[in-house]
Amino acid sequence: MVNAWSLAASILNGTFDEDYPIMKKEKFENDGLDYEIDSMSDIDDMYFHHFTTNTEEKMSAHYFKYHEKEILKDIEEYVSRTYQGHYTGKSHEYRNVQTLDLMAAKELASGFCQANILKYGSRYGNKDGKNTKDLMKVIHYAMLLLHFDGHYGKPSMSTGNIDEIDHNMP
Repeated sequence: MVNAWSLAASILNGTFDEDYPIMKKEKFENDGLDYEIDSMSDIDDMYFHHFTTNTEEKMSAHYFKYHEKEILKDIEEYVSRTYQGHYTGKSHEYRNVQTLDLMAAKELASGFCQANILKYGSRYGNKDGKNTKDLMKVIHYAMLLLHFDGHYGKPSMSTGNIDEIDHNMP
């Protein structure tokens, strides 16, 4: 397994180039993916995906150092509460429709999410101090932006057909 210590040892021993050779682009098959690197964050992301192999191992608690497990739990709870909030319709058939759904129907959701990331990110520390709620909103809007920009596949939208609504929901 590659970690910071093995990389440091390789550098100190002067064997880094032999231990971790840079692969030339020609060695990749033409699979339609772009392997050009645009920024340092792309390099970090690329190395992260190559140096970690087991998905369960990556997500296990022993990899968390900065309260990530608790933060992820808090984010999940926060996001779940937003679906019961004041942004949903009041009548039974529209209880699952949120304002963001209407924006998505008009292809405005992505810009709305990006603007709210800026809004709540710049508000953090200025309104009500360094409150957790502003940061939860930034994270939630970033998650929504990942969805609406198609990073996890084509965003799904309901047809709006009232016959498809579950009338047995509480």
